[in-house]
Amino acid sequence: MDLLLSHPCIGYFNMQPVKSLYPHMGVLVSMKLHVLGIGMMVLLGAVLLCAGCTQPAPPATPTATPTMTPVATTVPEMKDIVQTAVADGRFTTLVTAVQAANLTPTLSGAGPFTVFAPTDEAFAKLPEGTVANLLKEPQGDLTQILLYHVVSGKLMAADVVKQTNLTTVGGKQLTITVENQTVMVDGAKVVITDIETKNGVIHVIDAVMIPAA
Repeated sequence: MDLLLSHPCIGYFNMQPVKSLYPHMGVLVSMKLHVLGIGMMVLLGAVLLCAGCTQPAPPATPTATPTMTPVATTVPEMKDIVQTAVADGRFTTLVTAVQAANLTPTLSGAGPFTVFAPTDEAFAKLPEGTVANLLKEPQGDLTQILLYHVVSGKLMAADVVKQTNLTTVGGKQLTITVENQTVMVDGAKVVITDIETKNGVIHVIDAVMIPAA
């Protein structure tokens, strides 16, 4: 006891309130609370702002799916025998002769017909002046020669090779021979076959056939 009383400053020191030891503690606490309050307000504002940003977007208005309108395709009409010969370009002399003999209406008709058509080169093989002389009197020998190249019915190449004779529209007989896959019609060689037309078929030959008198 005497020892304690002899050191009164010790007891006095221990009894100092905390506030006296840390005079600025209250100010610091107050500032921290103020800052914390501001931080909470900023955080709350951010949360509310983000909540507004994350609202689901309204559903998009569906757009009508475009439809394809089918376009009608036109199939070119098949030409008749005369039109086909004109368009081909290799039968100018034959076409001129047909027109001169007034056989265009016949060969443009319903038919069907099979035509063994000589090319311009085939007509060029005739003696000089022959075509010109025939065109002078188209209703005579020229008509008979032209009809000698026409057969009634549509005979494709597969049908022709099965025949030995064919009757022309003029009543004459054509002789058909087949040798080593070469088809001959009255001595003229068939070089192109089965050119189909609206009213028959054309087979191209390399010579003009002349009927017997």
